[in-house]
Amino acid sequence: MFDIQEELKKLPGKPGVYLMHDEKDEIIYVGKAISLKNRVRQYFQTSRNKGPKIEQMVTKIARFEYIITDSELEALVLECNLIKEHRPKYNTMLMDDKTYPFIKVTVKEAYPRVLFSREMKKDKSKYFGPYTSAGAVKDTIELIRKIYKLRTCNRNLPKDAGKERPCLNYHIKQCDAPCQGYISEEAYAEKVKKAMDFLNGNFEPVLKDLEEKMLEASENLEFEQAIEYRELIGSVKQIAQKQKITNSDGEDKDIIAMASDKEDAVVQVFFVREGRLIGRDHFYLRIAPEEKPSEILSSFVKQFYAGTPFVPKELMLQTEIEDADVISEWLSSRKGQKVYLRVPKIGTKEKLVELAAKNAHLVLSQDKEKIKREEGRTIGAAKEIAGWLNLPHISRIEAFDISNISGFENVGSMVVYEKGKPKRSDYRKFKIKGVQGPDDYACMEEVLKRRFTHGLQEQENEETGGFSKFPDLVMMDGGKGQVNVALKVLDELRLNIPVCGMVKDDKHRTRGLYFENKEIPIDRGSEGFRLITRIQDEAHRFAIEYHRSLRTKDQVHSILDDIDGIGPARRKALMRAFQSLDEIRAADVETLADVPSMNRAAAEKVYEFFHKIKDTQGEEDR
Repeated sequence: MFDIQEELKKLPGKPGVYLMHDEKDEIIYVGKAISLKNRVRQYFQTSRNKGPKIEQMVTKIARFEYIITDSELEALVLECNLIKEHRPKYNTMLMDDKTYPFIKVTVKEAYPRVLFSREMKKDKSKYFGPYTSAGAVKDTIELIRKIYKLRTCNRNLPKDAGKERPCLNYHIKQCDAPCQGYISEEAYAEKVKKAMDFLNGNFEPVLKDLEEKMLEASENLEFEQAIEYRELIGSVKQIAQKQKITNSDGEDKDIIAMASDKEDAVVQVFFVREGRLIGRDHFYLRIAPEEKPSEILSSFVKQFYAGTPFVPKELMLQTEIEDADVISEWLSSRKGQKVYLRVPKIGTKEKLVELAAKNAHLVLSQDKEKIKREEGRTIGAAKEIAGWLNLPHISRIEAFDISNISGFENVGSMVVYEKGKPKRSDYRKFKIKGVQGPDDYACMEEVLKRRFTHGLQEQENEETGGFSKFPDLVMMDGGKGQVNVALKVLDELRLNIPVCGMVKDDKHRTRGLYFENKEIPIDRGSEGFRLITRIQDEAHRFAIEYHRSLRTKDQVHSILDDIDGIGPARRKALMRAFQSLDEIRAADVETLADVPSMNRAAAEKVYEFFHKIKDTQGEEDR
């Protein structure tokens, strides 16, 4: 038994991170402190005004733990990592998890390439960005390849030069074929240098060069070539216009401002790179009504820059934030040079921050109804289902389905919805191992046993795999029979998880939920019904997709393929005529010969094959 008052006495007066757990042992809050002893005690002091959000959180704390660090900076880094990992309920949470693209030039290679990248790695390549539009990045890369005729292949050059024929790009005059040695490393390097100048915003030389080539082609009556150059000039100008000049200092900075309304907040970020405003983006945060702008911006900065590979030299903020000195030190250590956090008061910079704030207010007002509708489709729909089933809450739903063709290649699917949205990283596929023939109940029993047994093992070993988290509700694609199979498995494993079935009408449409031995009618016009339909369709789609992949020639090896004289047509005919391989084994020659596409000679080969390997065939098939 965790005695909070006793544990408070043991807290050290050192910097570190503390984690608050509820009665289900889920982490509900992560915080950092210069002195753990002083900070954690404050939560449990009745005389302090903690605000509604913290007051509510404190009532749910069952225990806490802490990790000491050597400095407040280390505590900040650890806090960021733990918040991103556990996404605690009572922390101000950044709802978006976006990554921004870069343009990567592989300068370490003898013949460098220009590539699209979502990461900035320490691989000696040259990176440009990040950019806010993936489409614009792809357009820019395509334009650079056309202008400078740089290679797109991944051949190891010059080692593999001449080993293969040049690709299509050479023949359509979009590559100088270094793979054939048609261009020297020095000449190619000069083109790469010009491409990097272009990426740095130096557009004038390429525009001048293209205009000269267009005029020359026109004078030589090469009008098609002239039109190509004209189109390239238009593309260059379009990209140049997208990079608006913000100021002349040529530095990288992010301009950050916010707007909030009760439990919603939007942070707007303008991205300035080398003095150019290259784009903007907005981010939603989950907040408490009493949170101040300084607290919201502080939480945003820590979470956003913990996840982005690029840190600018300066953050221009709407207001002073908490822990500004520590955050500046942390960002400086990440960047490798000093990073400044500033709140401009006058001049152009102040106007830019004000503009960012106006955009944040605009997004918040425009998207308010959209956010509410989305919550109705997801969280609201899950609450509606919980109400129908008289459950306290539903956050995680798991749905299962079986797919087969006459018992061949039985497979199972598990799809997961959290807060009304699909969590595809937790989807799982099962190839049925212990069931022969079309027995959906037996297949479902195997799938559920494997899923929850694996989950119990992960929990016992304190692993955080895809099975360790159990659902608040299991949904079966069927009625009473499927529900009873699930309840039987859960009872054997001593797990108490609600199970309901999705009951269909004569037209194979969901008409209600089967729960606790009765059918519960549901409103077909409700968001809860629509969510159930989406879950049912997704479970079915995922199972069918997996089954289809196993049926392809490259991915499935049927035992029938090992029989001499049995090709695809006869194999399919046997699979249609018999419900399982056991039935094919048990059939006599006459029965096998009566199958369409078969003859007596083929039937004898099938009969002889199965009876020669009778003792080992079953295990092979599994």
